[in-house]
Amino acid sequence: MYNNNEKDQEEIFDNPKNTSAKVIGYLPWYRFSQNDKIEYCKLTHLNIAFANPESDGTIMLPNNSSGITLQNIISTAKSKNNEIKIYISLAGGGIGSEALERWKNFLTNSQDRSVLVNKIISFVIDNNLDGVDVDLEWEAVTQGYSDFVIELKSALTSKGKGMTAAFPGTTRFNNITNEALETFDFINLMVYDFTGPWNPTASGQHSSYDNAIKSINYWKNTVGISGSKLTLGVPFYGYDFTNSSNVTSFTFGQMVSLNSSYSELDNVGSKFYNGRPTIKSKVKLAGEQVSGIMIWELGQDSFSEYSLLKTIHSEYKNLGFKTTELCLD
Repeated sequence: MYNNNEKDQEEIFDNPKNTSAKVIGYLPWYRFSQNDKIEYCKLTHLNIAFANPESDGTIMLPNNSSGITLQNIISTAKSKNNEIKIYISLAGGGIGSEALERWKNFLTNSQDRSVLVNKIISFVIDNNLDGVDVDLEWEAVTQGYSDFVIELKSALTSKGKGMTAAFPGTTRFNNITNEALETFDFINLMVYDFTGPWNPTASGQHSSYDNAIKSINYWKNTVGISGSKLTLGVPFYGYDFTNSSNVTSFTFGQMVSLNSSYSELDNVGSKFYNGRPTIKSKVKLAGEQVSGIMIWELGQDSFSEYSLLKTIHSEYKNLGFKTTELCLD
């Protein structure tokens, strides 16, 4: 078990009123076209997803067909919210075999790790970013992972930049040492995908309130991470189990476009997702137990009065938390 003794920080969560909370939103490159719809004023952190190394270590985001660039996103977000922290998120859960091999190769030995770390720092500095979110998952978390994040953290700190990670709700990867866990400023818990297309006979909610409780308890009590260094991930999407031979994903925005009343539900038939009441409950839980809410992902929202981002922002405000204090609604 990894323990830290942040008792004083932990006590914040026994009386959370008038404290601050993080709202972290991921925006993948293929959603850049939604740039003008996203209320950046409601976010404390924006994670741009996902960048991976080329064969020489150069960090690259895939091109998107909208013509909107990373600099367009940064410019818009900063113009709406001059306090927002913008991070580049590395790897992601769905990286292809080529990118996976590159990560494994770079993490294997110290010389290659050093090249990669320098390239990541260059990307952060060149794009005037605030930090790095490490989202290496499952088979990508090789033996070199811990040395990599320790070295990356040192390099980022020397530049005044931050570092976070995204981890599954109830799994600590074997190759992550206690020292490596300590390097992260905070950890975003991916409390979703407890079922999905990979398990088509397990029809049901992939991100229940119970999953949230179990995940927070696991990281706080089993792993031993302070709630002040955790955020609770919530999904803006769901899975349709209507046809067990072809389970598909859909966005919250798509459900609301079908019928606005669906915004208040967690399932319609065999379509399972998180509606506004469940998101409100999770915000309350986060306020009591951890330091914020993380969103996968912003482009899946309903850009309307039924928006889940609006719901998160409003619920934190109702509970007496400060997030950004920049939005009027």
